[in-house]
Amino acid sequence: MALGDNNHPFFRPLWRRVLLVAFCAGWALVELLVVGDSTWAIMIGIVAAYAAWTFLITYQTAPAEPARKD
Repeated sequence: MALGDNNHPFFRPLWRRVLLVAFCAGWALVELLVVGDSTWAIMIGIVAAYAAWTFLITYQTAPAEPARKD
């Protein structure tokens, strides 16, 4: 079940997908360790886990469009 357009060209480079997952995981750690709010840490941790599943584990790159010959 996809919540958005996972095949958007923005997400094609691996580094962007890894950065997105790392940012969400880091945010969850900040919420837990710095702020001390375990509720938000759990919610953002779930977002990080879903992002990892969607963008790293099950991500399928869309085939590139063939060049047109005119």
